[in-house]
Amino acid sequence: MTSHFLLLVFFAVCVATVMAVLQKDDRAGQVRLALYIAGGFIGVALLLGWVMFPLPL
Repeated sequence: MTSHFLLLVFFAVCVATVMAVLQKDDRAGQVRLALYIAGGFIGVALLLGWVMFPLPL
């Protein structure tokens, strides 16, 4: 896995899974929260990448 995007998705899923397991007791709630958190991480990262793309180095 050398792609930054795949590493981002892997990290987001791992962190979201741990956070959901610690926050919710039922399985359905854990899955829903994990998907919500992972989607948020990935969405914000893509949005920030898109905003910062035209900035000079």
